[in-house]
Amino acid sequence: MKHERIIQKSGQGHQGKPGQIHKFELFGTKIVLDVNSGAVHVFDSLAWDIIDDFPAIKPEEIMDKYSDTYRPADIADVLEEITALVDEGILYSGDIYSVEPLRHDYRPVVKSLCLNVSHDCNLRCKYCFAGSGQFGGERMLMPVETGCRAIDFLMENSAGRKHCEVDFFGGEPLMNIGAVEKIVAYGNTQAARQGKQIKFTLTTNAVGLNSEITEFLNRENISVVLSLDGRPEVNDYMRVTPANRGSYDRIKPNITEFIHSRNNENYIVRGTYTRYNLDFSCDALHLADAGYRFVSVEPVVSLPSDGWAIREEDLPEAFGEYETLCREYAVRLNTDREFEFFHFNLDLDNGPCLPKRLSGCGAGHEYMAVSPEGDLYPCHQFVGREKYRVGNVTDGIIDFDIVKQFRNAHIYNKEKCSCCWARFHCGGGCHANAELINGSITKPYDIGCELEKKRLECAIYIQALKTGFTSISLE
Repeated sequence: MKHERIIQKSGQGHQGKPGQIHKFELFGTKIVLDVNSGAVHVFDSLAWDIIDDFPAIKPEEIMDKYSDTYRPADIADVLEEITALVDEGILYSGDIYSVEPLRHDYRPVVKSLCLNVSHDCNLRCKYCFAGSGQFGGERMLMPVETGCRAIDFLMENSAGRKHCEVDFFGGEPLMNIGAVEKIVAYGNTQAARQGKQIKFTLTTNAVGLNSEITEFLNRENISVVLSLDGRPEVNDYMRVTPANRGSYDRIKPNITEFIHSRNNENYIVRGTYTRYNLDFSCDALHLADAGYRFVSVEPVVSLPSDGWAIREEDLPEAFGEYETLCREYAVRLNTDREFEFFHFNLDLDNGPCLPKRLSGCGAGHEYMAVSPEGDLYPCHQFVGREKYRVGNVTDGIIDFDIVKQFRNAHIYNKEKCSCCWARFHCGGGCHANAELINGSITKPYDIGCELEKKRLECAIYIQALKTGFTSISLE
């Protein structure tokens, strides 16, 4: 009788820091993640009960402890199977990355830029981290020349990378669509000259989206993130016009028409939930029911003094909402109502590369943001936080101490991350959120961590479901 099943192993057996597992149960399925190797196992009750004791006490003691509950022969079989998994390096495996987590080269190889082409916006969303698009400064648009110089900076600092990324952001980037068009054309030309390719993305509130802009975005194969918070009453409470009117009726038709124009591909509709709509599974499903295949609803990150900020006491309700969403996701799988939820996407075959495992998004050394004036910051959320200004696109990187600070902000230099079971999947969390809430990029935002871990459990469960190692009850 087989007591465990391997879903996938994304690492190799190795020695190092003592092994760690994470156990959780969802919808009656008992799952064990081997943290260091990335292997995922689905256990029966017997293996589930004894796995915690396995590294701590001798096999004969385990036999004595559980002999009143299980048949000794079954216990012996499970112990043999667990021992084989340990020997194979996919259960209680060691962590070699902690010995030398990252190379000590602080001259960055930049692969991604976020161009803040507009520090202005045609909405006044109450929770906006950018202060309605101004980022604490004046309302302005990025000149074409600055955007083109940013492309040059990317080409000059991407070293041997063939594939680069540029995201047009704001504020609202469609308010500067003329510049966007010219920067894309320049970027494609310069990349081709150097044997590189640039993948462009644009994030928009869709207020200004029209057929002409849609044709441009489709022609250039630009990935698009479209902002909509879900149900009309939820969206219109936070995402308002300068006249304090709701935006749902204005933007939803634009989003729908745009998605139809590209055959429901190469986009994501992204919402934000706050403590005012902790029933956010309803908003995610509202988007899915509108025919949007790729959706995301993400927690607001705000100072505790903001009334809409997620609080610790809200976590149980939020966890329940993720489970509700996970169940519905599973029910709709392989039907004509199937949808993709961003935070439930997880690659257990190969997983993220080592730098991403250890330091997440690469802000400050692989990824940087450019203000309309051409100033460089570690990411779009740091724009306007002057102590984090890295340099500018004309003179390049000036403050390498900031680069070093961000390269060193990996999971082994974060006390809370170094022993967290989710560390190889989240890479230590968002630096900007940590700095906003705790004043330090090495002190993760606790509420964000707890939500991330719950989402990850749901994602692992869904992978088990897709692999055929478990099923979901509709009751």
